[in-house]
Amino acid sequence: MVEERWIFNSLLTFLTSVIPSLPDIRIGNNKKYDMEDIILTAFAPFFIQCPSFLSYQRLMEQNKGKNNGRSLFGIDVIPSDNHIRNLLDPITPSHFFPVFTDTFHFLEETKILNTYRSVFDTYLIALDATWFHSSEKIFCKHCLHKDHKDDRRTYYHSAITPVIVKPGCNRVISLEPEFIQNCDGSKKQDCENAAAKRWLKGSGSKYIKKGVTFLGDDLYCKQPVCELILSLEGNFIFTCKETSHKYLYEEINSFDLNEDLNEIIIKKCDKKERLFHRYRYLNNVLLKDGKDALNVNWVELTILDKDKKVRKRFAFATNHTITKENVVHIVEAGRSRWKIENEHNNTLKTKGYNLEHNFGHGKENLSNLLLTLNLLAFLFHTILELLDKRYALIRKTLPRRTTFFNDLRALTRYFYFRHWKHLMLFMLEGLELEDPGG
Repeated sequence: MVEERWIFNSLLTFLTSVIPSLPDIRIGNNKKYDMEDIILTAFAPFFIQCPSFLSYQRLMEQNKGKNNGRSLFGIDVIPSDNHIRNLLDPITPSHFFPVFTDTFHFLEETKILNTYRSVFDTYLIALDATWFHSSEKIFCKHCLHKDHKDDRRTYYHSAITPVIVKPGCNRVISLEPEFIQNCDGSKKQDCENAAAKRWLKGSGSKYIKKGVTFLGDDLYCKQPVCELILSLEGNFIFTCKETSHKYLYEEINSFDLNEDLNEIIIKKCDKKERLFHRYRYLNNVLLKDGKDALNVNWVELTILDKDKKVRKRFAFATNHTITKENVVHIVEAGRSRWKIENEHNNTLKTKGYNLEHNFGHGKENLSNLLLTLNLLAFLFHTILELLDKRYALIRKTLPRRTTFFNDLRALTRYFYFRHWKHLMLFMLEGLELEDPGG
């Protein structure tokens, strides 16, 4: 049985709590495995970051009569890989979305989320899309496709993967994804903006009630998305490029630089060089041309070197009123949208989660469901790093994330651990670290 470990056991409970709602295509007595075993067995390799975890545990069961799948995850009997895929394929990922909600409430109860409050006491939720499967041969009715000049066609799956971010913090909190996928009867391909609107009106609506500022690249800085967010009583800080907002910049450029534009220059010094951060902002400008144009507030940060040469430039549109007291914080919040790429999507692609690997495509939902389980594994790792002192100390001590999971894979392959605490204490002892407690 899984150890009565408060944090780790609570996370697994969130995961298994949705099992009664899952569809089961089996009929009659053809139910050798419980659905709980199916789900936990599918989830465990993502959590351990080891595609071969199940085969190792089957071998350990044969040799020792016990295995880490049962002791760490509560898996009674390990099903075959094909059995897992066949039973998962009919399950829509939305069945697992309550796990994200339960985890969010769990973090609220621990007060951890209070530290993620940012501008105007809101949570910052970054939006962005990423591919997680592509093939020129394997496809399904939901696949998007991209045609190449040499007549090749690439089929792919994509999703918006929202996260709560915090300026200066490298830990992001994963939220429910929204899949960008073709639907029956649709004449054109689904797109990122349409998926973002669905998420805002669906999964995102419950977070908006908590007070949210949405972050995103220039793709989101369009009137329909901004108006939808405002109608839901949310806020936004979106990247605003001159190339795609010509009317807005024509209006800005029509103002007198010295009299109408607000400007603040802050000198930044470090050991390497001296830089100047120049903030310019203007409230109440039109996002686009037309009588129905939305009024937004515009801010630009230009980073200059000592010779006044431009190093970088960033610009944002927001509904938050900009003042000299908050302009730095608003820009800081806007720039933290990059965390969805650096601390989330790129981490999932390059740091052991193998986001773009085809774990199984299926005919209906398998690919999307496996992505959801992968996101939950990443979310659970983040929570353990925030709340489990033993886990956090080991992660901090080991130089890289990959080192930690390499060790985890090797240990669970060769050694049996009675429970999660046993595994953590074993690693602490090997690293000659004092036990900090749970």
